[in-house]
This record gives sequence, structure tokens and C-alpha cells, in this order.
Amino acid sequence: MNLLRKLIELRDKSHPDHEKPFLEHLEDLRTMIFRIVVTLMVSMILCFSFTDRIMAFFRQPVEKVMITQTKATLPAKAPKPFTVESWEKARQVERSTVNLTAEQREVFFRSLGDETLAFQVKSISLYRAAQALPENKRDAFVSALDASDDTQLEVKALLKSKPIVDNSSQGNLRMMSALKPTEGIMLSMKLAFVSGIVVSFPLLLMYILQFILPGLHRHEIKVLWPAMGVGFGLFLSGSIFAYYMVLPRTLLFFYQWSADMGISNDWRIGEYISFATQFTLLFGVAFELPVVVMVLVKLGLLGYETMAKTRAYAIFAIFIIAAVLTPTPDILTQSIMAFPMIVLYEICIWLAWFDRRKKRMLEEQEARERALHPWPPEPEKPAPADVDPWYTPEPAPSGEPEPPQDIHTHEAGDDGWSETTPVPESHDLPEPPHPHTGDETEDKRL
Repeated sequence: MNLLRKLIELRDKSHPDHEKPFLEHLEDLRTMIFRIVVTLMVSMILCFSFTDRIMAFFRQPVEKVMITQTKATLPAKAPKPFTVESWEKARQVERSTVNLTAEQREVFFRSLGDETLAFQVKSISLYRAAQALPENKRDAFVSALDASDDTQLEVKALLKSKPIVDNSSQGNLRMMSALKPTEGIMLSMKLAFVSGIVVSFPLLLMYILQFILPGLHRHEIKVLWPAMGVGFGLFLSGSIFAYYMVLPRTLLFFYQWSADMGISNDWRIGEYISFATQFTLLFGVAFELPVVVMVLVKLGLLGYETMAKTRAYAIFAIFIIAAVLTPTPDILTQSIMAFPMIVLYEICIWLAWFDRRKKRMLEEQEARERALHPWPPEPEKPAPADVDPWYTPEPAPSGEPEPPQDIHTHEAGDDGWSETTPVPESHDLPEPPHPHTGDETEDKRL
């Protein structure tokens, strides 16, 4: 450990221009991981105390499958139509009267105090008996019954719609099975962990950003903040869309497919919870595609032309990603995840086009402004002191002789011919210039 520390310190000394040593980065990473672990543990403990409610929340799609399946098979035209609630209650009452005699059943029905419920229970009992007969003999059996016309019509309507009376033929989804002694407690811990991640997600995101943001540039931070907000909203939208819209329809498809093949739908609770949680969370992750693409567009790593030209490759890659992310290998689930991602990718292409158009409009506007209001010219630089005509030399320091004054300078009132003014000698005077006329007589006259 000491050797590793010395190697890291030697690396930091070899790069003194770094803003923070490597060991301090490791310390920040350790602090971030510690905060994340503590936050997850606290949120998991809190969610563990609400395991029953969380389990009921995840069981709602299965309940919706049962309600949808039952409602689709109940007769719409009957003397006394069934609802899902009345059908379930009448089935339970009918099941409790199987071992009673005819007289005992009459006493039981009078004790119910509900004529509609008693009528529906009798109809279900006759419908169960008619199902044991061959299909071509059921109508004759119902017509030969010593029962009222309403009862016969009710039974014939049930034979036509064929609702499920006994769960053993199609499976029991209301009370799923656990095949291991520890499966219940492990399932509760798993639900608490997943719920803890969702509940504490803002804090976890804050800890991660505290570690990442200091190493980013200012323009990258400006892109990151809107991306995080939009990304969290898209993640919630994808999860909600999967939970309320896609998951119930997927489960119903699997239920009907197994029932048509004569397979009992006795789903294990552990397998179902794993499927439901992964399906919901992965849909949320898949809805993050616009955020990733638009961040690349804003950073200049991806453009509209590139996205439009590689659309076919992107769709193929989306199907590959959907096949990897989906918890089941069936084509239906992969397609259900892939099609929203394709739609989101097309939206990203349009957003990239609008972004490019906005940039071009800004550039054109700046060009017009520069043409109308040109920039002022740069101010002229002052001339150097040695060529400045108004330059006045500084006085000579003390102790040095002053430079001689010009002989032509004189004070006010002086005519320049004082005694102190030297008179030039005749030989020092300059000769008059020779004229260039060439006339010698004129020269002698002068």
C-alpha cells in the first residue's frame, strides 16, 4: 500500500499543472461511494417497512389481467348480467354449495337474503354441470331443465361466452406460488432495494454530480443541467408508460397464449416481480435516448445530416439494444420496447434539424447586424517620441553641463545685435549663389 501511495505521489509531482492531486480525487470518490451506500441503506430500511403496499402495487398489473380476461368472457346479454365483482362472489358461494343437497341449498339461498346472488349462483351451478357434457348436447340439457326461462337464458348465455369457473384449468394468478422457503423474504428485500433506488434517486444524483461537475467545462455544465432535468422526466414517463400501458397488455398476451395452448398459468411470484421490475425500469432507461442524442448534438459530436443518413443503421441498433435489455427473449416484448425508441429517435432527428435551423438563423442575424452597424476602426497609436515634433526633452540631471543654446534665440526686447552676440567674419559669410542664366555682362554689372 505504501508503495502504491509513493507511485501516485511521484505521478502527481511529474504533473504539477493538475488542479488536484490524484489521491484527493480518490478521496472524493470514496466519499461519494460512502454517501451513496448509506443513503441506499436508509431508504431500503424505510421501504422495507412498506413491503405489503409495494407488493400490492406490483401486483396491480396481474389483477388487471384477471379483470380484463374475466370481463371479456362474461355474457353481455343476459337476464341478470354479471360484473367482475359479482362473478367472483357468485363463484365462491357456488363452490361452497357443491356438497349440499337440494333442500340444503334452498335453505342456504334463503339465508343469503340476496335474490340476484342466489339466481346467479344457481346459474353457475347449472353452467358447470352443462360443461361436463359434449358440446352438441348442452343446449338440450338446458332446455330440459325444470327451471325458469330466465335461468335457462342465463345458462345459455354463459355457455356461449364460456367464462372460467374453476381456476385450476387456467392457473391461479391471484395467489402466486413461492417454491422456496426463503423466497418470500428475499423478494421483500429485492422490492425494498428497487424502491429505495427510486425514492433516493435525487440524492444519489446530487452526490454523483458533486463528483463530476468540477471536472467539466462551463459549456458542458450548461448542457448537463437541462439534460439531467429532462432525462429524469423521461425516465419517469417511460416507467409510468410501461407500468400502466405496456406491462398489463404484455401479461395478458402471455396469459391468453398459454391458455390457448392448454398450459396452466401458475406464475411464480419471484419470477413475476423480477420481470415486472426489470420491464418497468428498462423502459425508463430506453426513454433516455433523446437526452443522449441531444447532448451529443449540443456538443457538436452529432449532426442532423449524420442522423438522417444513418437512420437504417440506428433502427437496426435499436432492435439489438431492445433484444439485450428485455428480460424475455420473445419478439413481442422486444418490439414493444423497440418501437417507442424508434419514434423517439425520429423525434431526435427533428429536434436536431430545428437546432441547426436556429443556429443558422442566429448566424444570419449576426451577419446582417455587422453589415448595418460595422465595427468602429481601431484608434491610431501615438507616434514614437523620437519623431514627435512637439516632443520636449526632459531637463538634464544636476551635475551635467547643459546643452548649448541656439544663437538665433533671443529674449523679448533684444534686437539680436548686443555685445554678447558674436558678429560673423566676412570670410565666414556664405557666397551668393551663381545665377544659371549664362549672361556674363549681367554678372559684371551686378
